[in-house]
Amino acid sequence: MWPRSFEQPDVRPDEERSLRPFICLSAGLLALWLTLTWSLDPQEVATGLVVSLVVASVARSAVHSVTGCPGSILRRVAWSLAYIPYLLRAIIAANIDVARRVVNPALPIRPGIVKVRTNLESPLGRLFLTSSITLTPGTLTVETSGRELYIHWIDVEADGIEEASERIVRGFERYLERIFG
Repeated sequence: MWPRSFEQPDVRPDEERSLRPFICLSAGLLALWLTLTWSLDPQEVATGLVVSLVVASVARSAVHSVTGCPGSILRRVAWSLAYIPYLLRAIIAANIDVARRVVNPALPIRPGIVKVRTNLESPLGRLFLTSSITLTPGTLTVETSGRELYIHWIDVEADGIEEASERIVRGFERYLERIFG
């Protein structure tokens, strides 16, 4: 009935009965909620609890991949919070680079599609990687095939797969590997 991407992964019976990953994810989400709202008002706590439980329920397939409670969740949240400024800095730097090329036509533009490889094993991590690349002006994820990505690059500055991967992918991967494993 559902497309294959929406099907639940195979879960071992002992994981199915274990509520620990669900509880840990809910607690981590509630902690994030309370940190972001910076309030212990009973209504805020109740709302945060309901939202945390709903999100953890919806993401139950990802809950089973969470190990080490609650430390790993807090580490993932910390790396996620560190990733946001890194991504914003990359987007701003790329915007400035593209704007310079538009204003000064003498600057070289060597557009092309390059093949890069990612070390990310998690499909969700690869999704975040491809989205981050596409959000960065001057690069666009055109196609994905497992761990290989095809990227349209406004100014190809690399000769091989490894060099292109280093220039485009590795900075994002340093964070995403810690967030998604």
